[in-house]
Amino acid sequence: MPKELDWTAKITGMLKAELKRRDVGYRELVERLAEMGVKETEVNIRNKIARGGFTAVFLVQCLMAIGCQSLDLRSV
Repeated sequence: MPKELDWTAKITGMLKAELKRRDVGYRELVERLAEMGVKETEVNIRNKIARGGFTAVFLVQCLMAIGCQSLDLRSV
């Protein structure tokens, strides 16, 4: 029987990888989100990402803020 995916860990890892790939830290992410009108604090972002408790909207906002235009989901 195939092992069930830990979706939270996979999506959290994907977001962390995209941040790292673009060399964007949480402080810079806060600034970029603010430019889009999204108000977050560094602590809030750190907590959301650490626990994996974020919405699809937050995920897309982060990806747009760091300039990610596409994702390869084959490795998920």
